[in-house]
Amino acid sequence: MFRLKGHQQACYVSIPRNEHNISRKDISENALKVLYRLNKQGYEAFLVGGCIRDLLLGKTPKDFDIATNATPEQVQTSFRNCRLVGRRFRLAHVMFGKEIIEVATFRGEHDDQKSQTNISKRSQSGMLLRDNVYGTIEQDAMRRDFTMNALYYDVKDFTLRDYCQGLQDLKKGIIRLIGDPQTRYREDPVRMLRTIRFAAKLNMKIETATAEPIKALAPLLKNIPPARLFDESLKLLQTGYGYKTYFLLREFHLFEQIFPNIGRFFTPNNTSNFEKIIEQVLKNTDYRITNNQRVNPAFLFAVFLWYPLIEQTQLTCMESGLQFYDSFSMTINDLLSEQCRILAIPRRLTTTMGDIWRLQLRMKKREGKRAFAIIEHPKFRAAFDLLEMRASIEKGELLNLTKWWDEFQYAPIEKRIVMVKQLNKASRRRVKR
Repeated sequence: MFRLKGHQQACYVSIPRNEHNISRKDISENALKVLYRLNKQGYEAFLVGGCIRDLLLGKTPKDFDIATNATPEQVQTSFRNCRLVGRRFRLAHVMFGKEIIEVATFRGEHDDQKSQTNISKRSQSGMLLRDNVYGTIEQDAMRRDFTMNALYYDVKDFTLRDYCQGLQDLKKGIIRLIGDPQTRYREDPVRMLRTIRFAAKLNMKIETATAEPIKALAPLLKNIPPARLFDESLKLLQTGYGYKTYFLLREFHLFEQIFPNIGRFFTPNNTSNFEKIIEQVLKNTDYRITNNQRVNPAFLFAVFLWYPLIEQTQLTCMESGLQFYDSFSMTINDLLSEQCRILAIPRRLTTTMGDIWRLQLRMKKREGKRAFAIIEHPKFRAAFDLLEMRASIEKGELLNLTKWWDEFQYAPIEKRIVMVKQLNKASRRRVKR
């Protein structure tokens, strides 16, 4: 990290256009419009963060973020298609149809609160609760999370500003936090998850000092609002790198912070049925995303929690004396309630999860009209996918059950009727015995 005299200033390396690969043709036209207008009105404005990182890596950015010395209110005055969002840190969203260009005012240092508009507030653990402290571009660079995200693109002369040797770290494949890792993680514990996510997504190595505090500070994730943690869980597990992310989360003791009902199922050799099904569903999810197929977080979470659900149901049976199905229904509610205290899983997803789980029991009973009713259930296909995964792991009778349903769902109606009649006959023979 290069610094000039004075804690509020930092020098930067200016990288001319002929020494980097970022071209305006790869930048969103709407982002360029925002940059040009802010510059024309006398403000400083730069592309910054993940979009710069991705462009340098030859990837297509998901979105384009801008940093400026204009306040959110000044940005809103400049664009009629703008709304202000955020409480923890005020942001301006300039909307162009479905595309949103996020514009953030340069962040300042917390001990530099010169006006009532600059407000910072921390919790007892050091987490930032309010962060509306504005400053200079130099201060903003020091407030960024990783060195590779403290790169600024100036559209006026097409240069890159590198304040923290981020380009060097990017070329070496190193993820390095800016500042003291303990302090930065305490400011925002989600940075631990971001560290893991980038390591998996970009296939990069976490620098030693950046990695070292994570295990000890992992419990700080309990302080994160469940809605934010739910959003982060989707970024971790449903963006095409879930399988690799899962092992990194386990290595740094973060997975059990997000899914507290799951930690006790881990084994030293990753040989439990639970671990096998987790790995399988994450591989399948990554494959579907890579091939532009739809994925549903409800299915992923239903698979994650299937074995904890069964174990907890069995315990409830023993403690309460209830029948398995009654205990099963009661446990579904308890398990979802407990999980939603950590991750705010929306009701539409928890309803789907419950349907997938209940169908696991219903699919065992196929006689009479039951099979025809089950196959018409809107969540049958997802439930069958879980059944198929369980069969590949547990083997035994589940393999026969899966084979039957696989044949039944694709058979014409005449064949279905015959299949059910055969089941009815077999059931009557068992009763006579």
